[in-house]
Amino acid sequence: MKYYSIFLMLTISVFFFFPAYHYAEDNSPSVQSESAVLMDAKTGSILYEKNSSARMYPASVTKIATAIVAIEEGKLDDIVTVSENARYVEGTRVYLEPGEQVSLIKLVQGLLINSGNDAGVAIAEHMDGSVEDFSKRMNQFLKEKVGIHDTNFVNPHGLYHDQHYTTAYDIALLTSYALKNDTFKEIFSTNELEWKGESWDTVIYNHHEMLTHRPYEGIVGGKNGYVQKSGHTLATVAERENLTLVAVTMKTNLKSIIYKDTAALLDYGFENFKTTVIPSTKVFKDKQNNNYYPTNSVYYTHKINEIIKQKVTNEGELLIKGEDNRVLSVTKLNPVAKLSDRPVSVLASTSIEKEQGESKNLVLLVSFIIVTGSLFGIFIYSKKMTRQRQRDPSN
Repeated sequence: MKYYSIFLMLTISVFFFFPAYHYAEDNSPSVQSESAVLMDAKTGSILYEKNSSARMYPASVTKIATAIVAIEEGKLDDIVTVSENARYVEGTRVYLEPGEQVSLIKLVQGLLINSGNDAGVAIAEHMDGSVEDFSKRMNQFLKEKVGIHDTNFVNPHGLYHDQHYTTAYDIALLTSYALKNDTFKEIFSTNELEWKGESWDTVIYNHHEMLTHRPYEGIVGGKNGYVQKSGHTLATVAERENLTLVAVTMKTNLKSIIYKDTAALLDYGFENFKTTVIPSTKVFKDKQNNNYYPTNSVYYTHKINEIIKQKVTNEGELLIKGEDNRVLSVTKLNPVAKLSDRPVSVLASTSIEKEQGESKNLVLLVSFIIVTGSLFGIFIYSKKMTRQRQRDPSN
């Protein structure tokens, strides 16, 4: 009875191993920036945040907004005449000259790649006659098209003004929106560009160091910024396989910290998350056995090997949750009168949960077999040695 009690205690202890495995220690990144957020660009899921709704001064990260407004609402082949006001704006410039004529697309390139404040003013004055009126257009665009509600810009370049503010979350949302535009994405990703101007011919280089001096695997593009009041700010996009991440870090005193924080955020995202797609050909059933289908493919981002739960709600929505009950996706579904009207495969409400949990369950099963087998072997060996000592009193 003694041996069986020991074996039972050892076997029970195995089950304490699984919760420790299942609920691993939090591995969230250590971020020194005052405000930061990591967002999945496809789904808008927040994978990490630190004071992401705090109002911050964005500096030149503002130029992401200026660029996407110019691209979507301007005519890129327009010829812009540079004003005195644009020529003498302070800060980083592409050295435009008064009266110089430049295409709008070239100004957007100078704005995003070389962070030209003069290009920003030239864009604003061309599109709306003044920096003030362009800023009104920009704020309206951000609210109506991007869905941003805690940002107010008073200029196109990001030079300090106490009423020129945003949040890390808003910048991530803006960047995710802008990435959908191919023209923006191409310029945003440009490392260097030959520049021929009236006063100088040169090569302009992207100021975001992950595109130049600090290469990062999967880097897509980015925009940096700095003024004294804002500290260093950074918006960065990286992509690996089917996961596109937007990292925004705001307000540090040292440039090295803002890049270190950004790399830590991206590493955390790529090492711990994945994006899964449910095709629009899938049909779902609710508890009453009614059939539904999504209009478009459904994307959701979740932890790797996480057990996913899904159900069709009474409102006809597909609700997808993670294992800690956090909402990953809510998608309005379309009812199907007859399944034969839509000849596609049926996905039961438990199939995703089973699919996502299979690899984790396999690891747990193998671990259980190994540990239990080892304990059983120790038990048998111990019992055998005891019997041997009983037969040989000299030991």
